[in-house]
Amino acid sequence: MAVSQASLLLQKQFRELCKNPVDGFSAGLVDETNVFEWEVTIMGPPDTLYEYGFFNAIMSFPSDYPNSPPTVKFTSEIWHPNVYRDGTVCISILHPPGDDPNGYELASERWNPLHTVESIALSIISMLASPNDESPANVEAAKEWRERRADFQKKVSRCVRKSQETM
Repeated sequence: MAVSQASLLLQKQFRELCKNPVDGFSAGLVDETNVFEWEVTIMGPPDTLYEYGFFNAIMSFPSDYPNSPPTVKFTSEIWHPNVYRDGTVCISILHPPGDDPNGYELASERWNPLHTVESIALSIISMLASPNDESPANVEAAKEWRERRADFQKKVSRCVRKSQETM
């Protein structure tokens, strides 16, 4: 029963997104028969190091969505303090609901069923615009962001160029 509820909600959110697109974000289904796997493209936000980049990712929704968050994993190369080396995005709203076992986040910052694909997209765009180096997923990128900004910028520029070539 839960899967059909999740499926109906995702179909509704997909239709909404097609009707009212989010600036800097586009989505499609990886496979028309599976509403739980979305292929998304996030455009680098204006006036950031990621500007003009087209970063592809897979958004995978659990069968108990919206009670649990989806995972978002970039398939494009991206250098960012809040993205693991394997491309997995690490931001508060994608963390399971409730209290943070590590005590870094408030429950209110974590996933809640009111979030939508749109709010996730906006959070990822915001993450690109302002990295959080306090609790990084990629420690090396965070260290470089803090201590060697020019090296960080070079790596990001390379990722942006690469993303444009794959469009």
